[in-house]
Amino acid sequence: DSREKEAGAFTASNAIGRILENTPFPALEGSNSWVLGPGKTRSGQVILANDPHIGFAQPSVWYEAHIEVPGHTKYGYYLAGVPCPLLGHDRNLAYGLTMFENDDIDFYSETLDPQDSTRYKTPDAWKSFETVRKEIPVKGEPPVSFTYRKTDRGPLVNQVLESLEESAPVSMSWVYTQGENRVLQALHGIAHARDLSAFERAVSDIHAPGLNVMYGDAEGNVAWWGAARLHMVPDSLSTKLFLDGATFRGPVSIPFNRNPRAVNPPWGYVYSANNQADSTEIGLIPGYYLPENRARRIVDLLEPRNDWDREGVMEMMTDVTSPVYPEIVANYASALEGADLTETGTRILGDLRAWKGDAPLQSKEAVVFHRWVYQVLSGTFRDELGAEGLESLLRTHLVKRLLAPMSAKNDFIWWDNIATEGRQETRSDIIRDAFKATVSSIESDFGSYDGDWGWKDVHTVEHNHPMGRVSALRSFFNVGPFPIHGTREVINNLMFPYDSTGFYRVSAGPSTRRVIDFSDLSESRSILPTGQSGNPFSPHYRDQAELYVQGKFRRMLLDLEAIRQDSESILIFTTGN
Repeated sequence: DSREKEAGAFTASNAIGRILENTPFPALEGSNSWVLGPGKTRSGQVILANDPHIGFAQPSVWYEAHIEVPGHTKYGYYLAGVPCPLLGHDRNLAYGLTMFENDDIDFYSETLDPQDSTRYKTPDAWKSFETVRKEIPVKGEPPVSFTYRKTDRGPLVNQVLESLEESAPVSMSWVYTQGENRVLQALHGIAHARDLSAFERAVSDIHAPGLNVMYGDAEGNVAWWGAARLHMVPDSLSTKLFLDGATFRGPVSIPFNRNPRAVNPPWGYVYSANNQADSTEIGLIPGYYLPENRARRIVDLLEPRNDWDREGVMEMMTDVTSPVYPEIVANYASALEGADLTETGTRILGDLRAWKGDAPLQSKEAVVFHRWVYQVLSGTFRDELGAEGLESLLRTHLVKRLLAPMSAKNDFIWWDNIATEGRQETRSDIIRDAFKATVSSIESDFGSYDGDWGWKDVHTVEHNHPMGRVSALRSFFNVGPFPIHGTREVINNLMFPYDSTGFYRVSAGPSTRRVIDFSDLSESRSILPTGQSGNPFSPHYRDQAELYVQGKFRRMLLDLEAIRQDSESILIFTTGN
């Protein structure tokens, strides 16, 4: 029964992944943020840094706007259709966001009444499915009508997931659709808060999706809240699998005052890198967290210094080093002891052993490392999952979290290749074969190991416009491609899918970088990946793109006189006679 549930959940995951790939909207992937209190900065004033990681798109995800009206000032970043800035600052306070990554969606396997298929079983009684009818107006065409069935927990998803069409009913429960939705009120409250207390009250209205809300102010306060309507299930159940709707009464809701948080902690700073909060009064919170790489690097850099300034924070935001990657290399290398390596293989392994886990443009080690990782993953999982299943696995946060522990694990049932009868492969077998395949791919693609090639030749970013899908229009609407430093799970987090090609087209990364310095707000800095305009004929369509890939910033003008001096033109509205 357990294996059937796992298979069903995995099949559903594949189908959902394919649906999400075809959506036209950039996905919210991750993010970094840290806020330094007065004791950690040279000036004795707060500095906030934030770079939300979102799928790249053109026009840019964010629209940057400075609103100044009597009684209200806000320099913020807006999403289309949302009237309040999700990221912002004024002369009193600044805030940023990262994804909490808590699990707020559950799937339930429903039991039908054998005598009446319109009813499903709950722990207390049989209940009737509700039928919901919807109509989508279409201009110039008849409306599109559809119906679906739902339980008390949420809609049945069988009719939209082909793999579940013939299975028992599966319902989806999502926190976002349950209870009163006050997200817009929360954003309004955040944008208009004038102090820490008012800001926290507004944050408490966020129920889903879960967000890490980061805060700093001119009074020297720093804070972080895990903002979400959290719920917990018994340790005996896994939220990653289908829950049994006939027996499980549902999760227990947690009040906001028990959510994880840190307000003016004694160590002087707060941070978030989509990592799991390791100690809370309600225990570990289930979710789809990213691995420790970025969180470890942020702490490693912040902890020893108490003299941070704006320039140091900007440099840190484009850091490209992972403390975990050298550990993975060391574990892989231990599996090669006694292996018969070629001269090139021996040189590559030596360079990798000395590598510090970074990904500048000239790095050969970064190329070898990621190709080796892919070959290990392919050799480990392809035999059980098949090509499509492997591709689905490689899209998940799970595979990022398992890389390091898996690299050191000898007793791992997945090492065995089930396609080889009479032989049981070991960790050393898989890693050695993967290394040989990696060296072969390097020689095939680049020739001599001593040649002029590196990360710049395989790691590129292109910001895709919907019209750019037409090949003749690609160069006009798309921005890029550019070689770019950085990689997966470093602070300059640039995401790409692993595949057999060994060439990595970045799909997501920092959607803006912001550094708000309360010692001199007029010198706060930011950057967008492409430009402020969505008009290809505008000079601002792509004018920040090369600055962005070089890790540079531009000033965020807050004072009127500085704006006047910097302006190319001013539009003045007058009222009255």
